[in-house]
Amino acid sequence: MLAARLLLGVLWLLHWLPLSVQAALGRGLGALLHALARSRRAIARRNLELCLPELGNVERNELVREHFRWLGRSILERGLLWYAPHERLRRLIHVDGDVTLAERSERPVMWLVPHFIALDVAGAATQLFQKQQVASIYQEQSDAVMDGAIRRGRLRFKQGEVFPRSDSAKPLIRAIRQGWAFFNLPDMDFGERDAAFVPFFGVPAATLLAPSRMARALDMVVQPVVAEMLPGGKGYRVRFLEPWTQFPSDDALADTAAVNRWIEGEIRRNPAQYLWVHKRFKTRPAGEGSLY
Repeated sequence: MLAARLLLGVLWLLHWLPLSVQAALGRGLGALLHALARSRRAIARRNLELCLPELGNVERNELVREHFRWLGRSILERGLLWYAPHERLRRLIHVDGDVTLAERSERPVMWLVPHFIALDVAGAATQLFQKQQVASIYQEQSDAVMDGAIRRGRLRFKQGEVFPRSDSAKPLIRAIRQGWAFFNLPDMDFGERDAAFVPFFGVPAATLLAPSRMARALDMVVQPVVAEMLPGGKGYRVRFLEPWTQFPSDDALADTAAVNRWIEGEIRRNPAQYLWVHKRFKTRPAGEGSLY
């Protein structure tokens, strides 16, 4: 807990600095993490071997280094998202597309937001640039101090609620039925429960079927959203893309495969900023050994 308090104190102090300075410090932190975080570095390399096998060793290693530089930025700049005035964030976050769809739609909206490292910027954008209430799910942290900081940071805009993944889904579903938008993260490995092995860059990956099933059951409009960090002090970009007209269908497995194909395309567009340090292929089909 002491370490968490110290980290939060550092993030609070750093958020006063110009973004260009924070960005430089963050990239330095990322370089340090690349050197020290051996296991996470190995996970990132293995994921890239599986997902982008066309890369040579030199290209792959440089992509991992660049990923860690962006990762370092995302850690330090979390303080900006948690503590900076709303007006400053509105200047730094550049929004493309129909950000106000959820507040105008007669049907509840599901934002599909893959795990690029600017994910929390997308969360801030959904509350700074539109007025609909927002629901999301988050993974509770073992450290109570850090868990509280994450909750406060994500709820600071007073425009919604975050529901622990370990809790019942009933409060979330009730909120969606009341018209709240749902900020949904479709691309983490949470095991085989409510999931299927669906190709991700050609490798079977345990993937939640919930986006399709929920969208169909609750008659939701599905709008994909992608966030990215821009170089130096230029801020961030969040793209609210056109809603999918053929999603959901009556085939949850086909829908889930379509989501993965879309994420693959976005990764190829910006490979260094996808969250490669997550064990995306941790869960394996019966009889298959570990890929890590």
